[in-house]
Amino acid sequence: MTRIPVLLVIAAVAARGLLAAIAADPAHVKEVNEWRAKHEADYTKEYVPLAGLFYLKPGANTAGSAPGSDILLPKRVAALVGRIVSENSRIRFEPSAGSSVTLKGKAVTAPVILKSDGADDYDELAIGDVTFWVHESGARRAIRLRDPQSEVAKSFKGFRWFPIDGQYRVTGKFIKDAKPREITMPLLTGDDDHGTTEGLVEFTLNGAKIRMRPITTRPGRLWFIFRDATAGKETYEAARFLYSDLKPDGTTVLDFNEAYNPPCSFNAFTTCPLPLPENRLTIRIPAGELAYAGHP
Repeated sequence: MTRIPVLLVIAAVAARGLLAAIAADPAHVKEVNEWRAKHEADYTKEYVPLAGLFYLKPGANTAGSAPGSDILLPKRVAALVGRIVSENSRIRFEPSAGSSVTLKGKAVTAPVILKSDGADDYDELAIGDVTFWVHESGARRAIRLRDPQSEVAKSFKGFRWFPIDGQYRVTGKFIKDAKPREITMPLLTGDDDHGTTEGLVEFTLNGAKIRMRPITTRPGRLWFIFRDATAGKETYEAARFLYSDLKPDGTTVLDFNEAYNPPCSFNAFTTCPLPLPENRLTIRIPAGELAYAGHP
């Protein structure tokens, strides 16, 4: 064997060893596993039990378990619990006589204006373990229902992930726009949502230079809605999400081991944004969450 091939073999072995060392970094593995465990717990509580999404028509919308109700609640709930009235951009709940609906632990005995989930302190109505509230889907308003006893919740098949791989944790450089701007984000439902963007993040992954545009959800917090060449195969076809924090030096760490599916990947009663054109990547990123094993 000549000197050059020998050096190439040594270099290849060293490179594999280096990648293995990166992938097996115990601190990184622990960090990602802890993040995944918290994410699974949060999603299991918040999104897995979603059991209905009812778009409101102008005027009165009946709510109860009676067949034909505009907002059809589980059978264990009363036939009519009240009306939800959509009027002049305001949503009002009017309880029926003897209704057992509560709001923040107190019985609702008179009409009440409801704050949608566009607010941090939105109003969630409850009847036992059944809860429902006003959900914003672009310009439309709907009632979203959560029922931990629903067939949707009981049939959930769990979360699946790629093995943790350190080479998919990269540092990117934030390239700031001249000024922040609002952009339109199309939703799977056909509605449009809006978000604020302030620039691009440039990074190198597996030798490829990539730029993605995040949404700024709060100062220094970046939300990436993206898809890559694994989409529709190993990963969810529409999109995956990834968050990162912008550091004072203008860099941000993107750990694709923490890339995860939007809830619409496993639950049909959700509304999810689609990637911007610049976030539809042609490279493969086999890291983070795999496609859901069942079907929404």
